[in-house]
Amino acid sequence: MTDTSPLSGAAAGSIAVPAPRVVPWWNLPRRLYDWVLHFAHSPHSERALFGLSFAESSFFPIPPDVLLMPLVLGRPARWLRLATICTAASVLGGIVGFAIGYGLWHEIGDFVFGLHLPSLTQENFDKVAKYYEEYNFWIVFTAGLTPIPYKVITISAGIFALSDQVTSPAAFFAMFVFASALGRASRFYAVSWLCQR
Repeated sequence: MTDTSPLSGAAAGSIAVPAPRVVPWWNLPRRLYDWVLHFAHSPHSERALFGLSFAESSFFPIPPDVLLMPLVLGRPARWLRLATICTAASVLGGIVGFAIGYGLWHEIGDFVFGLHLPSLTQENFDKVAKYYEEYNFWIVFTAGLTPIPYKVITISAGIFALSDQVTSPAAFFAMFVFASALGRASRFYAVSWLCQR
């Protein structure tokens, strides 16, 4: 009789690794999720965590918590190290996201306004830019702390740094980095601490 359980093939006394799940080719989010999660069993898991945290802040759709939590659960004594890796990479990735927004808007800004979409007007752009100027710390901090896709905030912050409403792009960027570091650290250290407890 053949053993078809998900943990079949594991030697007695060893850590069982689940058999890969069959996912349809069209279910890309699930395939990405499983691909990220497989790094929890890899000797390169910390490098993968750094890369995932970096990429998620500017373009990748899967949040680093998906990998951070199993890594901390598997090695609770390393929760501080893992949270630090996640935070540092996420802030660096946020800076890249900011640069994408800052550099890309020069190229596509006129095209976007030329589409004449009801919500994408110069007036709405200026209104949101004014919110960024007034509340930039709280917008970035809140996004860094919550499940809001962080890449949306990092790229849009770079775009709005170019607005006439922002009086000092350098000060805006410094506040962005500070708020990113505080928000992301609060989130990842809290998640890691809770997992190790």
